[in-house]
Amino acid sequence: MADFDLLVVGSGPGGYVAAIRASQLGLKTAIVERAELGGVCLNWGCIPTKALLKSGEQFETLSHLKDYGLSAENPQFDFQAVVQRSRGVAKQLNGGVGFLMKKHKIEVIAGTARFEKGSGAPRVVVALTAGGERAVQAKSVILATGARARTLPQIGMAPDGERIWTYREALVPKFAPKSLVVIGSGAIGIEFASFFRALGAEVTVIEALDRILPAEDAEIGKAAHKAFEKRGLKFRVGAKVNKLARDGAGVVLDVESGGKVEQLRAEAAIVAIGIVANVEDIGLEALGLNVERGRVVTGPHGETNVPGLYAIGDVAGGPWLAHKASHEGIHTVDHIAGVPGMGPIKAPIPGCTYSQPQIASVGLTEEQAKTAGLSLKVGRFPFRVNGKAIASGEMEGLVKTIFDANTGALIGAHMLGAEVTEMIQGFALAITLEATEAELHATVFPHPTMSEAMHESTLDAYGRVLHI
Repeated sequence: MADFDLLVVGSGPGGYVAAIRASQLGLKTAIVERAELGGVCLNWGCIPTKALLKSGEQFETLSHLKDYGLSAENPQFDFQAVVQRSRGVAKQLNGGVGFLMKKHKIEVIAGTARFEKGSGAPRVVVALTAGGERAVQAKSVILATGARARTLPQIGMAPDGERIWTYREALVPKFAPKSLVVIGSGAIGIEFASFFRALGAEVTVIEALDRILPAEDAEIGKAAHKAFEKRGLKFRVGAKVNKLARDGAGVVLDVESGGKVEQLRAEAAIVAIGIVANVEDIGLEALGLNVERGRVVTGPHGETNVPGLYAIGDVAGGPWLAHKASHEGIHTVDHIAGVPGMGPIKAPIPGCTYSQPQIASVGLTEEQAKTAGLSLKVGRFPFRVNGKAIASGEMEGLVKTIFDANTGALIGAHMLGAEVTEMIQGFALAITLEATEAELHATVFPHPTMSEAMHESTLDAYGRVLHI
């Protein structure tokens, strides 16, 4: 006899949402969590970083008050209060997940899971946080163990708790560094660089590739590079870190670029060179689970090669985004329960970077579309001529849209500017609904809004732009 219909291992945005959906469908459900409910995203990633970034944004705004006809004398910040606010936000939402578990009658088993072969789906033995063990058998098991920061301890790229940080240590530092080196220019690296720069730190970002934000459209990445440099960020692209080490009250890095090696020094360093799925030391090898390049191989419904075992979210591969994990969790549970639902992810997944200015994108980049051999129509519209942007003093950035010239379908949208992370969903919906330029041109956008730049960009792709 199974103890549960469904057991979810991991309570991040994929795991806890999957558990809620299962409860809604009448499945007796439990969830195993070794740390905090909500996982890394809620406690040590997406949410607390946004709280820090908001504090940095507010402080940076104080230095521009004269642009709005305002003034404030001697603005200051309390760094530990900034950090504690961030932790408080995470704690509040962590409590919210706990409430949802109780509301939906989902049993929470606090402890570390280990998988064993069972009758049907794998059996899970939990080393309980409170002591002892508990063996659990469920009809189906969802693996949602997430991922952790990638490190390279052999060259010093591993946290030491004091001066060398990953995202986790960077969320609760004991001091605000006056100088900082960030290794990696993806979303995580750029967000932390943006936050510490907003508080006045001298920040240098090192990127091994030839441009920052390598996952973004090249034109947007180039524009972002210039915008960040205007704020005082420094970049070393095409540069390789050969060694990172403590050096007295700071760190020293051996950085190779163009065949030359130089040393950089700073008070602290953040290692943001990617993430690694959590698949080790939990018994998955004994099950014969198919793991390739550090991720669990899954089918269209999250199924693995082990009967009764499913995998969702970061552990199943990229894009490593909370909203992707949540969608996968819901679809996988619908499949397990045998009910029609939202289906597997078919449309492209939007990505956001909450820097200043923000970056948001969905669909193909111009480079990807050209590589695919598509004939394109590309539109652009800068925020510097958008009425709401001018009135708000937020004129940095642009909207770029990419259409298939043969069908008129919107296939990509890329944005740089204030609050574009709140606007990208409009383009995501358009692509999901297979909108063409005709529908987008016919859509009435409210005035005055930043979103009008989205409309103008679609018009520009077809030679109909109005305000430039």
